[in-house]
Amino acid sequence: MADAVVFPGGRSGPTSPLTMRAGEVAEQRGARVHRHVWSGKPPMPWGPQVEQWVCGEATAVLDAVGGRPLLIGKSLGSAAAAVAAERSLPSVWLTPLLTEPWVVAALGRASVPFLLVGGTADRWWDGTLARRLSPHVLEVQDADHDLRLPGSDEGLSRAVAAVEEFLDSIGWPG
Repeated sequence: MADAVVFPGGRSGPTSPLTMRAGEVAEQRGARVHRHVWSGKPPMPWGPQVEQWVCGEATAVLDAVGGRPLLIGKSLGSAAAAVAAERSLPSVWLTPLLTEPWVVAALGRASVPFLLVGGTADRWWDGTLARRLSPHVLEVQDADHDLRLPGSDEGLSRAVAAVEEFLDSIGWPG
C-alpha cells in the first residue's frame, strides 16, 4: 500500500480544507494518509532555523512511515522540501513559501517531480519563480494564502483537480 504524509501550515492543522482535500486525493488512490500535527510552534524569529525544525519533525515521521511516500505540504510544511529533495520523494506543495530562499533552494535540489499550487494574492507566492522551479504549477488568479477567492470555492476545486492531474502525470502510486 502506498503512503502519503500531510504536513500542515503554521496556522492551520492537517484538517484544513486544502490539506484535507489534497490528502483525500491520495486516499482515493488507495494510499494510507498520515496527517502530521506540529509538536509546537516553530522557532522565532522566522528564518532558516524554521527549516531545521520542520525537517526534524518531517524526518521523524518519514522514518516511522518508511518507504517512499508522497509528501503534501501547506505553507510552513513546504519547509520539508529539503527532506523531499534529500529522499527523492514526489511532493505537492500547497501555497509554498516561495519568498524564503531556503525553501526555494530545497525545491531547486529536487530530482523528482513536484507540484506547486498558489494564488496571486498570496504574499508568499511568486508565480514566475514557481514556473522556473517546476513544470507542474497551478496559479489561481486573486487567490489568497489559503487559496480562497471571495465568495467562491473555485481555488480549492482547482487545487484538487491539479493534484489529481499531477498524480496521474507521474503515475502515482506506481
